[in-house]
Amino acid sequence: MSKNKNKSSSINQVLTKLVLDVFEQNGNQPLNYRQVSATLNVRDPEDRNTILDILEEEAFKQVLKEVSPGKFQLLELKTFVEGKVDLTADGSAFIITDDPDEGDIFVAPRKLRNALHGDRVKVYVYAKSKGRRKEGEIIEILQRVKTEFTGIVKLSERYAFFIPDDRKMMHDIFIPMGELNGAKNGIKAVAEITDWPTQAKNPIGRIKHILGEQGENDTEMNAILAEYGFPLSFPKEVEHDAEQIPADISAEEIAKRRDFRDVITFTIDPFDAKDFDDAISYKKLDNGNYEVGVHIADVSHYIIPDSALDKEAFDRGTSVYLVDRVIPMLPERLSNGLCSLRPDEEKLCFAAVFELDDNANIVTEWFGKTVINSNRRFTYEEAQEVIETKQGDYAAEIEKLNELAYILRDRKFKNGAISFETTEVKFHLDEKGKPTGVYVKERKDAHKLIEDFMLLANRKVAEFISKKGKGKHKYTFVYRAHDSPKPDALASFATFAARFGYKINTKTDKETAKSLNYLMADVEGKKEQNVLTHLAIRSMAKAIYTTKSSSHYGLAFDHYTHFTSPIRRYPDVMVHRLLQHYLDGGQSVSAEHYEVMCQHASAMEKKAADAERSSVKYKQAEFLKDQVGEVYAGVISGVTEWGMYVEIIENKCEGMIRLRDISDDFYTLDEKNYAIIGQRKKKTYQLGDEVKIRVKNVDLAKKQIDFSLVQD
Repeated sequence: MSKNKNKSSSINQVLTKLVLDVFEQNGNQPLNYRQVSATLNVRDPEDRNTILDILEEEAFKQVLKEVSPGKFQLLELKTFVEGKVDLTADGSAFIITDDPDEGDIFVAPRKLRNALHGDRVKVYVYAKSKGRRKEGEIIEILQRVKTEFTGIVKLSERYAFFIPDDRKMMHDIFIPMGELNGAKNGIKAVAEITDWPTQAKNPIGRIKHILGEQGENDTEMNAILAEYGFPLSFPKEVEHDAEQIPADISAEEIAKRRDFRDVITFTIDPFDAKDFDDAISYKKLDNGNYEVGVHIADVSHYIIPDSALDKEAFDRGTSVYLVDRVIPMLPERLSNGLCSLRPDEEKLCFAAVFELDDNANIVTEWFGKTVINSNRRFTYEEAQEVIETKQGDYAAEIEKLNELAYILRDRKFKNGAISFETTEVKFHLDEKGKPTGVYVKERKDAHKLIEDFMLLANRKVAEFISKKGKGKHKYTFVYRAHDSPKPDALASFATFAARFGYKINTKTDKETAKSLNYLMADVEGKKEQNVLTHLAIRSMAKAIYTTKSSSHYGLAFDHYTHFTSPIRRYPDVMVHRLLQHYLDGGQSVSAEHYEVMCQHASAMEKKAADAERSSVKYKQAEFLKDQVGEVYAGVISGVTEWGMYVEIIENKCEGMIRLRDISDDFYTLDEKNYAIIGQRKKKTYQLGDEVKIRVKNVDLAKKQIDFSLVQD
């Protein structure tokens, strides 16, 4: 009986959609049941009566209105919209629609139709009553954004369930015994959803990979990669193709390139780097000027478009940097071998070469393929020592490059660039990957020297292409764009900064940047530095890859691209290919095709950043696991309706104090002022305030740290 009832319900649902579609397709003309039936080619009297029932039912639900006896019309058009599911903690969802004017649509848990967080869906929107939010129900899942999850296998005698780690995955996955793939009870694994029958509460799946025992370093790091959709290894075909690439560079290839093998060239990288994708060449010219070359590994020489290697690199989009490892975009033979600019080895590069005068003005510029032989590999620490002592290998060359970099940097800030110096947390790890200490990575002149010349190359490549074509004849290219912040977000930040005595002038983009730079210089070393810096960054738009030649607000550049890291970023490979294509006199390529590739690259970049943050959170939790009960000084780094986040000053680990655990009053969120306020005593805890906390609990599986407030 229930099966027939469910079937009848499903048929009615489909028919209702068809009926409402008729009004949409006819411009919302008033129609009676006969006209709707004729449009749907329904002749059976019983079915026509069903259509009349649907019209009356939808009028009762205020989806339709009866404008004259027997004639109906939609209360509002656009009954069906598409968007992305944003699941909430209680199992309901908001649908983020494609149309900004439409607004978000609330969907109750029972009307989700098995949609998962992030899925692209079609939603039927109910007519909106006055003053109420828009509500609807999902009628179709257009695209599953995720079908694989990390989690724990739970076995019983006759069946198994898989408990996903993802807190926004509300359903356990049923695993038939024949689909366990050797997984034992309690093991951490990756499961894939294979089916979800219409009336079933739980999806059905299979175990795809076994990750290992919970809590082991490799297991947890691999689980983070799998959670964000990054593969744990390269396909055999891709590894094979990489191994087949010859290491020798032919005389014919060298003859096609500008030869820098006799020019002083060196790399400056982190001490633990294995891939060196950028090198600087330096030569003092007879006229007193300086020739500075920014040489970038010529990855595009080795990766053929649409090959297995190329497709794999595109799919990954980027290398991923977790706390204890790098997951490269390219197989090791390329990333650490053929394309790595190691000292005393001939290497193929793509370069931006500049003639600079003493004031770092560009006299001439040249872009093209080069061959180099790096003289020295510097770590940042070694280069910094040369800068500070003015002694050591290539001391004169590094000193001059540092002087020129200072001028480029000052000019950039005078033109309106913003200096965001965030603190980067690093961990001391033992041989098993367990954190034994935390430290903050310092950025000194050696880091900034390299950064400023990379910025110069990126900017000038983008300017070169943007000037090549005008109007309809503009050349399609891959740019790195960064919009100016939204006025309301900036105004909100300015109000908050004023509480600490900092004034932000938001009259123009240039004044905003100038006052933000004063703020960043002022807060350096103070307890509120991290809070204000992160809040300022959050008020900014996100940088993206796009074919639209828009400016980069944060750097104050009219045109900007990513040219300097093709070993670890696929957009740089795209830039190299396009630049060479245009240098060869090629015509402009399809903007639509490259825009789709840009969107994918931006999405993968975000996933990689989220994976990196997740690995940091795990290591912070692991570091504090043995310190439950310890008391620390911290700074309030975030506030929500259920608690406040606190960052420990000493080690930068962040945890939450839940409002229900603060016993001296009933606290609520004051969103506008970034504060929580006691309702009786009016005691206020605000973003940036210093508090004492005790480490209360650490949940490694959830990467969650709970603090309790130590009150005076």
